[in-house]
Amino acid sequence: MYDKIKQDMVNAMKMKDTKRLAVIRMIKASIDQVRIDKKCEITDEIVMDVLLKQVKMREDSIDSYQKAGRSDLVEKEQEEVSIIKEYLPKPLSEEEIDTIISMVMEETKATGMADMGKVMGIVSPKVKGKCDMKEVSSKIKERLQ
Repeated sequence: MYDKIKQDMVNAMKMKDTKRLAVIRMIKASIDQVRIDKKCEITDEIVMDVLLKQVKMREDSIDSYQKAGRSDLVEKEQEEVSIIKEYLPKPLSEEEIDTIISMVMEETKATGMADMGKVMGIVSPKVKGKCDMKEVSSKIKERLQ
């Protein structure tokens, strides 16, 4: 993932796509900062964490800008979100999410809310970056009640 980001940065420079280049540079800088802070090698998991955090930050900004009536800034943030999301895995369908949850619940023999953490601990890595974790959490809670 990181190599693709670096290659896309070079391509954006060649194409003189300043908006895309700015977003990709910001992504790369955030990934490099994590690498420096944690003193570790860059993995796809680290890249995905950074991308998800960047999307979340922009979605929060979009909400704030909408409340303030700043449609120009909303549009800018939405463009940045769409560029960042290009690097995230394809989202899972509702059926795929339900199937994963069902398999994990059978595997762990989860029966009540006491098993929520156990189920989430196994489901989370399988769906991370591919769906909204709040949605997954609420689906699991619904099944465990």
